[in-house]
Amino acid sequence: MKQILLLFVFFATGCPMQGVQPVKVEGVAMLPALKEGDRIFIDRQFEKLERGDIVVFYAPFDQSKSYIKRIVGLPGETVEVREGKVFVNGTMLDEPYVEAQYNQSMRSLASIQLTSINYFVMGDNRDNSADSRIWGPLKKELIYGKYTRKYYSAQ
Repeated sequence: MKQILLLFVFFATGCPMQGVQPVKVEGVAMLPALKEGDRIFIDRQFEKLERGDIVVFYAPFDQSKSYIKRIVGLPGETVEVREGKVFVNGTMLDEPYVEAQYNQSMRSLASIQLTSINYFVMGDNRDNSADSRIWGPLKKELIYGKYTRKYYSAQ
C-alpha cells in the first residue's frame, strides 16, 4: 500500500519518469531545509545550475559517497567566508536559508577564485557540514542531480 501511495505522489506531483530519481536525505548538513530521513526528488537531467540550487554529487575525495549541498559560488566567481558570512565577488550573499543557530562557529575562509568548471557548495547547517570550505571547489562533472522537491518529510 505504501508503494502505491508513493507512486501516486510521484505522478500527482507532475514528475516525469525520465531523469527524476527519489533520494533519501542522510545527515544534518542541510538543516533546516532538509532533515535526516526526508525523501526528495532530484532531476538527473538538469540543464542549468544557479546560485541557491541544492545539488547531489559524488564526494570529491571518495566518489563512492554522495553529498547534498547548496551552490553559493558559480564558475568564474571569487568566494570568501568572513566570520560565517559568504562574500561573492566582494559582496555579501543574502542567505535567508541559513539560520543563526546553525552558523555559530563563524568560521572564515580566504578568498578562492573558481575556474570555469568549479562550483562552491556549502551545507545550510554551517556548523555541521563538510563542504567546499574543507575540500575546496566542486567540479561540475561530479554533480549528478539537482533538488526539485520534497515528497516526504521525516518531521
